[in-house]
Amino acid sequence: MTIPPIAVVIPAYNESKHIADVIAGIPSEVEHVIVVDDGSTDNTVEVVRQADDPRICLIQHGHNQGVGGAVCSGYKRALQLGADIIVKLDGDGQMDASNISRLVWPLVRGEADYCKGARFYERAALQGMPKLRLVGNFVLSFLTKLVSGYWSTLDPANGFTAIHRRSVEQLPLDEINRGFFFETDMLIHLYYLQAVVVDVRMPARYVDERSKLNPLKVACTFPGRLTMAFTKRILWRYFIYDVTASSIFLIAGIMLMLGGFSFGAFRWVVSGTTGQVATTGTVMLSVVPLLLGFQLLLQVIVLDISNVPKKSIQSEDRNL
Repeated sequence: MTIPPIAVVIPAYNESKHIADVIAGIPSEVEHVIVVDDGSTDNTVEVVRQADDPRICLIQHGHNQGVGGAVCSGYKRALQLGADIIVKLDGDGQMDASNISRLVWPLVRGEADYCKGARFYERAALQGMPKLRLVGNFVLSFLTKLVSGYWSTLDPANGFTAIHRRSVEQLPLDEINRGFFFETDMLIHLYYLQAVVVDVRMPARYVDERSKLNPLKVACTFPGRLTMAFTKRILWRYFIYDVTASSIFLIAGIMLMLGGFSFGAFRWVVSGTTGQVATTGTVMLSVVPLLLGFQLLLQVIVLDISNVPKKSIQSEDRNL
């Protein structure tokens, strides 16, 4: 099978210590290596220019735009260069470039539109990951699944990705989050396209590079972004794109839970004020709607999991 033109996009911010090794490790089947210097204050640009690789295309940002801004700039240049598959590879050396051929294979076969490296399949990879990062990744992974609708992705926060040009061309690149929310926002926008996202097993490498994320900033901004994104996705999927049984279950479940909770809270206040103990029947009038509403919302989650996109954009285009 013929391998289509591949470009690698490397977002780099103060990566002078690792960027040369990252570039040197990129396999020969890659036609273009697009390094996006995102306003580095060290000598990252000089190190890239000294690299002896004719495939390199250097993009310089006048100021730091965040990983999302750097990747989107790289995506746009890759399209201009005629790449059919675009790989995103971080400049910190934590991703093994020798796995690129394995990462892009589902795209080459037309089975997927977006591939993500997945570190959590192998026990050794889990043991090698710092404990705090492991816990944080598991929590973030579950929330990302809930928000994006891609329930089958095991490691949605992984930044080692590959995407087909047909998907990039349909993405509103200027609207995707520029900062640390980029990976999650990419999945959310891909869901709107009903693109197929698959995991590709591969271990992560942990070097001496420290995370550039500010934990306090993440804790303060992520919940709001996730809530907003989740609300938009649910409204789009079940009330704009299509109206299904899930739409009815969702409305009924929310109303029943709100009704049961409100009635229970009201009776609790009345009992506290008057001193009268609520009867069994009164308690059941609160509990039954809560249970029914909870069951309906669980059913919505089950149906949502079954609605993960399964037919790639590539295969649809080929059938036209």
